[in-house]
Amino acid sequence: MEKARIAVFVSGGGTNLEALLNAQERGEIPHGEIVLVVSSAADAYALTRAERHGVPAVTVERKGQAPQDFEAALLRCLLESKIDLIILAGFLTILSEEFVKMWPERILNVHPSLIPAFCGKGYYGLKVHEEALARGVKVTGATVHFVNEIPDGGKILLQKAVEVLPDDTPEVLQRRVMEQAEWILLPKAAEIVCEQLTNNGG
Repeated sequence: MEKARIAVFVSGGGTNLEALLNAQERGEIPHGEIVLVVSSAADAYALTRAERHGVPAVTVERKGQAPQDFEAALLRCLLESKIDLIILAGFLTILSEEFVKMWPERILNVHPSLIPAFCGKGYYGLKVHEEALARGVKVTGATVHFVNEIPDGGKILLQKAVEVLPDDTPEVLQRRVMEQAEWILLPKAAEIVCEQLTNNGG
């Protein structure tokens, strides 16, 4: 079976990348294969994770580059590796409308809340969980969605709720959302899209 070829975009530690690679090794993404990791930072620990799993990784530095040059370099990497699907896993650069339009319903992002709650400009990382605790919500979670030209917008693919506990700190809540939602949803979403792509001939 011809598998859909996946690139994972990262900027930091790569915990979501690790979850995807582990799921792949367990056979949970049978219709896809992670063939490339692209980091926007040369010191991202995600690059080490990719190396440990034997997945090719490249750095395309965002710093010091004009946005159009950065995206042109990204595009070259994707075309060289014949990528079918992009997964944003802690990628801290917002892609332009022009770039996204080249990959219709082929860019997946994970957000650590139940969209439309706690999303939009400035809502990433711990900030999302700090806001959830400040608002006193009893349930939070994660969302995997297709990226479109609207930041933090796009068609929702999967969501999973996670309980907020009375003694939670932002760090504790962040970890629970990753373990109980993000690390489960991302491989599942990847498989759903890869199966569609392979059935439709890529």
